Amino acid sequence: MAGNKRQIQEINAGSMADIAFLLLIFFLVATTMNTDTGLMRMLPPMPPENQQQEEIKVKERNLFLVLISGSGNIMAGVLGKQEQIQLSQLKDMAKEFITNPMDDENLPEKVDREIDMADGSKWTYPVSEGVVSLQTTRDTGYQAYIMVQNELTRAFNEVRDDVAQRKFGAKFSELNEDQRNAVSKAVPLKISEAEPRNIKK
Repeated sequence: MAGNKRQIQEINAGSMADIAFLLLIFFLVATTMNTDTGLMRMLPPMPPENQQQEEIKVKERNLFLVLISGSGNIMAGVLGKQEQIQLSQLKDMAKEFITNPMDDENLPEKVDREIDMADGSKWTYPVSEGVVSLQTTRDTGYQAYIMVQNELTRAFNEVRDDVAQRKFGAKFSELNEDQRNAVSKAVPLKISEAEPRNIKK
């Protein structure tokens, strides 16, 4: 009776490797990869080695400071008059600074500049002398930095749209290359990024 025990049948594991391989292929195809967030910026060319670096001085009224703290708080405003703001307020504040619609003496100066047009004519436009200075601390988060950069870029883009609409009757993105170059000279993207600062708590 004891020798009549039923033998346990072995599991055929020959196809396990094929199944594991097919599952691996499935997950590789079905999984989405997060893309890195970045900024589209064209850096100026490197100056010649023997060229002396001149310190550029900017008048206080022409400087709009934006500071992002490590906790993500945003301080913004003209030098000496910064206040804590929400991210949603930044674009409109930057637009008012760039355009200075009421010619406020506390906001940037405007200088009439002649811009060469494609047809050989000249276009005189009051170009703002304003510069947006973006500053961070050592522990500022990358996400907060990107969001602030996007809002500042949106402000410049909306001003360019307004100028393009008045001059050419179309949005900036709808203009041809020569027209876009002219509007870009009228509304230059002036965002200065200072070295991160160490701020004691």
